[in-house]
Amino acid sequence: MMDFPLTLRTLFERAEKLFPKKEIVSRTLSGLFRYTYADYTRRTRRLSSALETLGIERGDRVATFAWNDHRHLEAYFGIPCMGAVLHTVNIRLSPEHIAYIVNHAQDRVMLVDETLIPVLEKVADQLTTVEAYIIMTDKPELPPTTLSPAYSYEKLLQDADETYAYPQDLDENAVAGMCYTSATTGNPKGVTYSHRGIFLHSMNLGLADTTAISESDSLLPVVPMFHVNAWGMPFAGVWFGSKQVLPGPAPTPHILLELMEGEKVTLAAGVPTVWLGVLKALEEKSYDLSSLRATLCGGSAAPRGLIAAYESKGIPFLHAYGMTETAPIALVSRLKSYQQDLPEEERLDIRAKQGMLVPGLEMRIVGQNGDVPWDGQEMGEILLRGPWIASEYFEDDRTADSFRDGWLHTGDVAVIDEEGVVKLVDRTKDLVKSGGEWISSVDLENALMAHPAVFEACVTGIPHAKWDERPLAFVVLKQKDSVAKQDLLDHLRGQFAKWWIPDDVVLLDEIPKTSVGKFLKRALREQYRDFYL
Repeated sequence: MMDFPLTLRTLFERAEKLFPKKEIVSRTLSGLFRYTYADYTRRTRRLSSALETLGIERGDRVATFAWNDHRHLEAYFGIPCMGAVLHTVNIRLSPEHIAYIVNHAQDRVMLVDETLIPVLEKVADQLTTVEAYIIMTDKPELPPTTLSPAYSYEKLLQDADETYAYPQDLDENAVAGMCYTSATTGNPKGVTYSHRGIFLHSMNLGLADTTAISESDSLLPVVPMFHVNAWGMPFAGVWFGSKQVLPGPAPTPHILLELMEGEKVTLAAGVPTVWLGVLKALEEKSYDLSSLRATLCGGSAAPRGLIAAYESKGIPFLHAYGMTETAPIALVSRLKSYQQDLPEEERLDIRAKQGMLVPGLEMRIVGQNGDVPWDGQEMGEILLRGPWIASEYFEDDRTADSFRDGWLHTGDVAVIDEEGVVKLVDRTKDLVKSGGEWISSVDLENALMAHPAVFEACVTGIPHAKWDERPLAFVVLKQKDSVAKQDLLDHLRGQFAKWWIPDDVVLLDEIPKTSVGKFLKRALREQYRDFYL
């Protein structure tokens, strides 16, 4: 067989040659922007040419500080295909973490969306390696900014070469992209992705038993492009020639629904909090979502009630699991052929789990006594390895904590049943240990969110004088005062052992969340640490 390098150039040039008429739709400040893959590929080559003019060379890090839009998609290939490294910076991080990430990655150039200029201006004086800022805006002139030196994205592209030739000799193991994952304590940790890893991950997304992305799809990545490469959808979408619908700056649930209806979206992807918001919007106004073949959900465990609500509306719900270190798809929940005719409740039980290991990866679930039995009962930590699994953190001493003996120790606790279907129980740091016994906060959260009056629910362990820790539930109601705390606890009593039931419920207007929409349990534990003492 040929020793053929697996690089992003192959993905890009296939789209360029085979799908020049296919459409990309991007929501911008000026409205919906539409162009074809022919336009897209010409502009992407111009971007590479412009970056080279600014002095960018192979291996240099180029950061994006941007929403999900067409210019960001151009950067997804324009940067790595020339041999540089695409570094997607999380726009929702604290200023100190943004400064740390940019400096630690040693980014030389930053591409910045116009609306995000004020965020970056606050930390620009701390960025020691950045030599230029490229402002991405619809306007012909450069917006006012203290970022310096600043260039207009459109002006740079106008003066650049649309026939820019990509190198043929890129090493498939060279770094193509990087993203930083939030740490429980300390600074974020950098994860790098090779051309080979992204290539194989993209191919995996096209498998019928994973997400089945194809040319006939209209893709809507709600998950940010600054978060684990929007779960790889932009790379796979370009390669397979899918229509791509990019939701732009700060989309609301109703904006997302309008895009789904208007652009006949077939596959949309987001975290559970996104789908909770969309579900609430669907209760306020009806939309034609008949084109949707699935909503892909990951980032954290989706409540069973949420899955049931979407399925009841005829919208298939595709549950998946991954993390920044896994690029990210590792598990996808699909029914096996002989499970299709099971009773509805049993099928829903399977869909509510994180699913089976995708082809190409290897997994162990390791408990106190080694690999756990496939009984759906004994808990253990998920360990993963494979061609799109990270092997280390970028220049970080914490590598040894997570990467041992050739395996990624995910920190996620799960059980696995006789069918090989994995159910996430908790993060190792989020399991509640009460009286020497483990309690799954995820199971309690999912049960609470199945209550018709509950919009969001979060459970975490709080210090307790007698039991070491006791679970405390935090709940946001759909309508204020629509249900009593005791009713919520009674709702749990028939489903769990007595000692699992939280000692109390705290009603909140909003549950704090991380920069990517996950519940921020650390903040709740800190704020309520004396609640039971």
